[in-house]
Formats: sequence, structure tokens, C-alpha cells
Amino acid sequence: MTASPSTAPAPVIVLASGEHTDTLLDVFWRYSREYDLRTAGSCREACDVTEDALAQGHQVAMFVTDSRLPDEENVLAAFAEWRHLVPTARRLVVAPYDRFLSDAPRLRSGMAKGKYDAYLLMPRGTRDEEFHHSVTELLSEWGWTATDPDVVVAKIVAPPGDVVAQQVRDFFDRMGIPCRSVEPDSEIGRHVAEHFPEDAGYPRVWAANRDPIVATSVRDVARSFFDTRAEREMDAAVGASVVDVAVVGGGPAGLATAVYAASEGLSTIVLDGSAIGGQAGTSSMIRNYLGFPRGVSGMRLAQRARNQALRFGTRFHTGWEVEQLVAGADGEPHLLRGSDFEISARSVVVASGVDYRHLGVPSVEALVGRGVNYGAAMSLSREMEDQDVVVVGGGNSAGQAAVHLARFARSVTVVVRRPSLSETMSAYLVGEIEFNPRITVEPCTQVVDAGGDGRLEWVALRDTTTGETRQRPAYGLFLLLGAEPHCGWLPDEVALDERGFVLTGRDVPKDRWVDGLPPENLATSVPGIFAAGDVRAGSMKRVAAATGEGASVVPLVHAWLSPGDA
Repeated sequence: MTASPSTAPAPVIVLASGEHTDTLLDVFWRYSREYDLRTAGSCREACDVTEDALAQGHQVAMFVTDSRLPDEENVLAAFAEWRHLVPTARRLVVAPYDRFLSDAPRLRSGMAKGKYDAYLLMPRGTRDEEFHHSVTELLSEWGWTATDPDVVVAKIVAPPGDVVAQQVRDFFDRMGIPCRSVEPDSEIGRHVAEHFPEDAGYPRVWAANRDPIVATSVRDVARSFFDTRAEREMDAAVGASVVDVAVVGGGPAGLATAVYAASEGLSTIVLDGSAIGGQAGTSSMIRNYLGFPRGVSGMRLAQRARNQALRFGTRFHTGWEVEQLVAGADGEPHLLRGSDFEISARSVVVASGVDYRHLGVPSVEALVGRGVNYGAAMSLSREMEDQDVVVVGGGNSAGQAAVHLARFARSVTVVVRRPSLSETMSAYLVGEIEFNPRITVEPCTQVVDAGGDGRLEWVALRDTTTGETRQRPAYGLFLLLGAEPHCGWLPDEVALDERGFVLTGRDVPKDRWVDGLPPENLATSVPGIFAAGDVRAGSMKRVAAATGEGASVVPLVHAWLSPGDA
């Protein structure tokens, strides 16, 4: 087939069918310019084709198979063999019309366990764009997570183990900005050095049409990329006026608030000190979000929501960390202040989300950025190839990280303090983890120590029931532990619970109620200040729930801004 114009070997798509290879080849012809299409008439032949492609230096992007194969009636068993060869490849079942309905019952259950990615009807005519939308979506996810970008927007130069460089890389990944991290003595590192003073520190961030910077934090990079002259002029205009709604936080709740508020004609701004998406933005694949049957990565969901909000007129202020909220008295606007800005808003929606809780083990904390990571499973997954990895946490974020890392790592161990994952993790993720031979679960276990020569090499695990402690090798430790609210910037007037989450509705202490009536369900103890998403006490801690709260808070904001219309 036609080779890719790139100097690297074209990624391979393996098409397997005993009787429809010509049809599949015709259907997938449009991909032949950038992918190497290879056919196989059986499971065994597909294995041989795959091994040949790997030996020739190709990556395998996707396996496409008929719903039945001559030597493997159950194609799920074929996927198991192919997955062993190439864990990162996407897997697609394409059933012919006469078998689509009859084969579905025995195959669809496998999709719930992550054995393959999609079950589609083989096109019967030309230009079946719904079919190709599914294919390109899967290839896009593969390209983003399994390969280095062909076109790089930003280059990050830093010595190994630089924590800020890792945070900057994670920021770029979550913002959908292709980037590459390199060491100072690499060819790219030496080239980038020409744009900096000789004594400049690290990490150095260089991109075309941007001033080169030495980053001290993600905020520096966010401002460099999104705080252009035109943006500053518009931000100055915003700062000189009073906006209807200021949303603090760009996670699912904040993004939903922005979409619905702006679409209702309210002047809306979103302030976020880092990348949009919140904790959800770090998820490699969310499979239970309504409307995305094949799942969606947290980054893509956040980017789509941001674009939707922008379309309605929302202004995003990336890299603007809110440090203080001054509540307005007697209907006066509220003030949001940062180190170099002040915004007046008639209403404020607190959607600042939560941070991962720190483990608190000194030897572990000392290795953060050198094998130990809070979140960041997406951006660091390729570095874990053929390594042993430990994931700590029992929530959906930890489950999604484990499944994603298993595409690359030799082994993934999920450490959880509870007796089982089912108490805190969605059933579909528990099923995927149980099915995946690369993932093991260590219940009633906690990490108590870690060490290595300059970077993580091992972790010590303690069984909480027996007290036994044992060491195991680990190249990566990913900590996704519960949630700590980000509320230090809120004034004392906003009531919090004992854990620091924002109280709303009837949970607000009765001595803060007005005329004996509690605030509305998403309203705080301060009139005109609302809360939505994970930062709110009693929230469900799920993406869909946060999105729902973000949408639900807008009518309350409307009622506050226009009490006569309520």
C-alpha cells in the first residue's frame, strides 16, 4: 500500500477476515496514504503479519477483524493474542450485515471488559461517514496516547527528574498542545539553548512565535501561551467592567457553568491557574460518560467543552490563579484577586475542584518527579514501557490510570487500602482490571516506603491485616489518592465542612440562613456565591454529576442577578 510521506515507517492497520478481506481493504483504502494496510485471512496469519511489521520497525495502530475467523470462531480469543503482541493498538470488530445482529450478543459483553474498542456494521456502500467517524476517532486516540507527535508545538528542555518540567509537560498534554521533552545535551536541547542566555536555568520552554522562557511554574507557561497582546487588551476591558458570572475552576463543573451561562447571554469568565479539565482532564479514557459510547479522554472532553463555551462568548483566563475572594456587601460586586489582576463579578461560581491527597511518606515525597507522580498517568505512560508500575488509589481515576498504563508497562499493581475495588470504583473499570492479565490488585495494602539510586527503583508495601511488609521493584509510582478541596482562597463568610469542602443549601449552618430559610441547593452561605462539582460538600465525585451541577447552578445565578424574573 501507499507509504506515509513521513520518514518513519507508516503505522500498520491489520485487516483480518476469512472471506471479506477485499471488502475491508476497499473500505479502509482512504487510510492508505498515511497507514500501511496489511491483510490476513486468519488469527494466526494476523499474528504473523503483526510480527513482520514489528520486525520492520512499524508501529501497529489498529486491528480490524471480521466477527468470525476461520481458525478462531471467538474473535475475543484472537484479540487476546494480538493484545499480547501490541497492547497499545486499538481493536475493532466489523461484522457483515448478515451476522451483525446474531453475533452481537456473544461479543458485546467483551467490550464492557475492554477486550476490544468498538463493534461496527461493515459498510455496504460508499461514504459511510458514521463508520469512518468511529475509525478516525479510535486512530486519533491511538495517535495521541501511543506515539510521539509528528509536529511539535513546544519543546521542554530539562535534566532528568525536573519536577517543573514534568508539570509543564502534563499541562501541554492536557491542553492538547503537542510537545516534546528532551535533555540539555540532546541535539534539540543544544538547538534550544541558542535562544537562551548561557547561564539560563531549567526547564527551558521554547515554541515558535512565543518568547522563550525559563519556567518556574505551570503558571509561567500558561501565561506565555495564552496571555498574548490581543488577549491582554481584552482582559483589560473585562477587568474594567463587572461581569455577570465569574467561574473559578475549569473542570467539568466550571466548563458546564460557562457553556450554559454564556449561552443564556450572561457575560462569563473562567479563571484557572492551570490546564482546564480538573482531575477529569487527566483521565485517559472515561467510558461511562453519557453520549460517548466508545469513551472519551478527559483532555478531549475538556477541550470540546472549552471550545463550546468559547463559541458562546466565554472568556478564559488560563494561568490566572485566584488568591483571594472578597465578598461584596449589600449587593455590591464580589472581587476576585490574584497576584496581578482583580476581577469584579456580580456572581461567583466556585468550581475549583480538588487536588490529589499527598501520601505523606517522606521517602516517597522525596522522589516526586523522579518516578513518583501525583496523577500524570497520561503524559508519562510511554516512559513506562516494559517497566513495573504501581498505582495507588481505589477511585475511578486510579482505575483509568491502571488500564491505560497497562498498554505500556510490563506489569501494573493497583494498591488499595480497602478489601476490594468494588466499594469505590465503577463496575465497568473493575471488570476491565480483572480481565487484564498485566494488572494485579493488592487489597488491604499501603505504600510505606520507597527508594532508589537517584530515582524510584522500589516500593515497600504493607499488608494492613497482617502487618507484613515486602519490597517490590517499581519504575513508576502513580498516586491518585482521594481528594483535598482547593478552598484556601475563600473568605471566612463562606461556610466549609470539617474537611474543607464548601457547604451549600440545607447543609449551611442554620445560623447562616436568611429569615429562617436555607440557601438554594447550590448556593453558599454568601448571597451571590455558588458552588458546583467536587469542591462542594456532598457532591458525587463523578464527571457527569459535576457537569450536571454546573448546568443546574445557572438558573440560580439567573435568579440572583434578576430577582424580579425569578
